Amino acid sequence: MPEPELLDKVTWTKHILPAMASGLGIGVWSGTEYYKSPSSKSGISLEDWNKIVEYYKLAAPVSLHAAKASTPLINDWASFKLHVPVTKNKADAASTMLVFDTLTHSFFTGDALTNTVTQWDKNLKPLSSIKVRSAPVNAYFTKTNTGADPKSMVLTTIGSLQAFDNPNGSVEQSDITGRSKPVLIAGGLYRPVQTLMADFNKDGLADYVVCSFGHKEGGLELFTQTKNGSFNRSPIRMVPGPEQMVIGDFNHDGWPDLIVLFAQADEGIWMFTNNQHGGFISRNLLHFPPVWGSTSFQLVDFNHDGNPDILYTCGDNADYSMILKPYHGVYIYTNQGNWNFKKSWFYPINGCTKAIASDFRHTGNFDIASIAFYADLIHTPQESFIYFRQDKPLKFSAHAIPVSGYGRWITMTVADYDQDGDDDILLGSFSIPYITGKNANNLRETKNPFIVLENTLISKN
Repeated sequence: MPEPELLDKVTWTKHILPAMASGLGIGVWSGTEYYKSPSSKSGISLEDWNKIVEYYKLAAPVSLHAAKASTPLINDWASFKLHVPVTKNKADAASTMLVFDTLTHSFFTGDALTNTVTQWDKNLKPLSSIKVRSAPVNAYFTKTNTGADPKSMVLTTIGSLQAFDNPNGSVEQSDITGRSKPVLIAGGLYRPVQTLMADFNKDGLADYVVCSFGHKEGGLELFTQTKNGSFNRSPIRMVPGPEQMVIGDFNHDGWPDLIVLFAQADEGIWMFTNNQHGGFISRNLLHFPPVWGSTSFQLVDFNHDGNPDILYTCGDNADYSMILKPYHGVYIYTNQGNWNFKKSWFYPINGCTKAIASDFRHTGNFDIASIAFYADLIHTPQESFIYFRQDKPLKFSAHAIPVSGYGRWITMTVADYDQDGDDDILLGSFSIPYITGKNANNLRETKNPFIVLENTLISKN
């Protein structure tokens, strides 16, 4: 049961409960009045439903109190240096993908307006671009016997950015040069957002696992390759909302397993251990309330005890409860052993979208970079990008790098783009007014598809 204090009274009664009622077969009229439709089967009696509505009316707070940060924001560059791309974009940026290829030392952006993938060099100049089926959202690169191969990009296209159950998403192997046609790996997908590859059945052939975020349809699926190059499709957990996954041998049996973040209704992080017979055994590691809006996670050993901890963010704010929420932000859950976790750190960030930990300063400890697409653009637009420097174990200073005017950050990756030995930060912008209407922070630059924050924390010798 979602606790009443998670949202204010108006949001419950005018937005959340009416949406829930229609899903249960209860009719809604005048926005907040309910009736039993004689033509539909409901999952609850009208009398019981009205009791639930009355409970939330009485128990929910009038407003939510903003969370107080453990440390104030420091407005500085924290030794990062800004670079913008060499581009002649006329349209506002609509970046839905930003990935770095360590094989070619170049990075790729995806544009939702033109459905294109563009390759950039380390001087931030475009090298080439290709048209794809729909908005590109994820790509990764594989090695061949001869090293880097331009045909080795496995690309995920979402089909629809909007929350509709149209099975138009796809996964294909693409050639960024455009010299050969893409090879379709999987089609008819409900808004896929990530694809990873591993030999899950140990037959020597590459298999693919896909997160189809969907809406009311979708789920986590495995595509097992056959000897003739086709794929057998099988479900792993068919509920909408799989958003991000990591592959690893988490039980040390020599077989690839999965850890997956689900972010739709039944929110949480699940481990799927390979049963060595074509299936998986699931275990829930963390559960979150359905209004948190989970957005990302990363496995990071913050305390250097040999057990992976979880860096987690929540802040999706584009559904029925578009209010500022004090529980949005960045969390660290430390592994207590045997994949049991305890919350050890939290920093509130409105609408937090992603966090990535890296040893930016080569100290042996992890700092954190975070973005917030749904930041409080009116009052604290600087929270759209924050760099957390770990000064003591799980004690961070928060640096608001002044880049909120250069874009509205929806994607982020960390990589050594200039090959100087330290990690830099790349931020992708979606500056078209979306969901929340006009850009409340008055963006100075709306055309930049991305920016680069060069890491100068380590002195150059």
